[in-house]
Amino acid sequence: MSTSRLIYLPLGGAGEIGMNCYVYGYGPADAERLIVVDLGVAFPDMDGTPGVDLILPDVAWLEERRNQIDGIFITHAHEDHVGAVGHLFERLGAPIYARAFTANIARRKLSEYGFSERTVTTTEPWPHVVESGPFKVGFVPISHSIPESSGLVIDTPAGRILHTGDFKIDETPGVGEPFDPELWASLAKDGVKALVCDSTNVFSNHPGRSEAEVGPEIEKFLSEATGMVAATTFASNIARVRTIAQAADRAGRSVCLLGRSMRRMIEAATETGILSDFPSVVSAEDVPSIPRENVLLLVTGSQGERRAASAQLANGKYMGITMREGDTFLFSSKTIPGNEKGVIRIINQFSEMGVDVVDDSSGLYHVSGHANRPDLETMRDLVKPQTLIPMHGEHRHLREHVKLGEKAGVQGILAVNGMMIDLSGNQPKVAEYIETGRTYLDGSVKIGQFDGIVRDRIRMALNGHVTVTLIVDENDEPLGDPWCEVMGLPEQGSSNAPLVDILEADLGQFLGRAEDRTLADDDKLEKELRTITRRTAMSEIGKKPEVTVVISRLS
Repeated sequence: MSTSRLIYLPLGGAGEIGMNCYVYGYGPADAERLIVVDLGVAFPDMDGTPGVDLILPDVAWLEERRNQIDGIFITHAHEDHVGAVGHLFERLGAPIYARAFTANIARRKLSEYGFSERTVTTTEPWPHVVESGPFKVGFVPISHSIPESSGLVIDTPAGRILHTGDFKIDETPGVGEPFDPELWASLAKDGVKALVCDSTNVFSNHPGRSEAEVGPEIEKFLSEATGMVAATTFASNIARVRTIAQAADRAGRSVCLLGRSMRRMIEAATETGILSDFPSVVSAEDVPSIPRENVLLLVTGSQGERRAASAQLANGKYMGITMREGDTFLFSSKTIPGNEKGVIRIINQFSEMGVDVVDDSSGLYHVSGHANRPDLETMRDLVKPQTLIPMHGEHRHLREHVKLGEKAGVQGILAVNGMMIDLSGNQPKVAEYIETGRTYLDGSVKIGQFDGIVRDRIRMALNGHVTVTLIVDENDEPLGDPWCEVMGLPEQGSSNAPLVDILEADLGQFLGRAEDRTLADDDKLEKELRTITRRTAMSEIGKKPEVTVVISRLS
């Protein structure tokens, strides 16, 4: 009997939407040869991760097994699948495989961090396969909202796994390959041990719509619009960007790309031959010299990102371009849950400027890049897997997807981040639980989710901060009263006197009666000063601030 096992371990993307990172392994327990599928990021929010730039998967478990990793396979070039490549490559060190467009994006990210572009191998689509340790991996074209998206055929000594990546069933995607049901059915003719499947839209009961349905509506919209028009969508949705640009061209509008990621994606698509019919564009410097009714701005920031072009235009000006009354702003995108506040802020800012805003509430100007419930059923029925493993979804999505499979007689298992699944037999089972979390990119430094830095930042934001400074002479006697500096707190409280004065008075009274042993012990003294500061602040303003105590001793 073989002592080897086949494992599946999500480290990101299972129990959340974003930060995708999945591990497959085959071999003796805890000595498996490993492959990694996707290295993505998630994006912070001001409520839970203030000041954080990006959120990365915690790859500590992988790093400990660095010598067991045979390859990293990137399914497509969305940030939640490729965005962490540059940040985490040094810790993993394995060769990276991707199709041409995705490889182009991955190389750009690696070069930003000084890594060789030769680290990435451009791979041809199925039936070509990459031999990676005990695995044979093939990239199977699949339709999504970015070019050259691929599912993966992962052949192992214990059977075939199909990993869908992000996908939709679209036979007219505009840019990228159409969905080919015969191809996917052919992959299953000899049996599929597990289908690891996108779950994002499992609660959407209507069949997915094609990208081709959007073009005519956008063209009609642009031909009827007056004044300058700005449109935003995901920069990576090359098909949509192309649709908008071509519609603008036909409507007699010059196209201007605003935002770094928008320009980068178009450059990558052009370099790799995916875009050969994109209209010529004008620079931001040229826009003021063109009549407003003949301009279309294609801008980043469909999710309300504060530093993106959309937000900058809403703030008043970007690259010398200003929007004004009579202009129109189009969201050709869906707002991702959690981003509503940022989007609504931009809409209101534009409204105050007299700019008309059109969102996707009508459903005319955007279609999702993910398979809806009927399309997930179609994929499952094409593949006929022994086991269904939902991924790319919040817990509720994964649970609903398992139930959907079980209704059709397909066994499923709900695996969230850190849950290692043993797929060796006919019945999947939990092998072990891996401690996993998140890594925050905070400025130029990577910090752990549980390091306490962001927690302290949140506490300061909620409660304010007081710095207490005290000088003690060589005889352990205070030199005068301590003094306080406050940040983020009201200037006066319930005593109708300056808060700083009240704090300093209470601290001074304490020092006047403090015991010698307390004055001689920095730890005890600091604790007492902090406690009194928080108690006085609570009495005065109803808050217990964060307190930093600085004690300087003269020698």
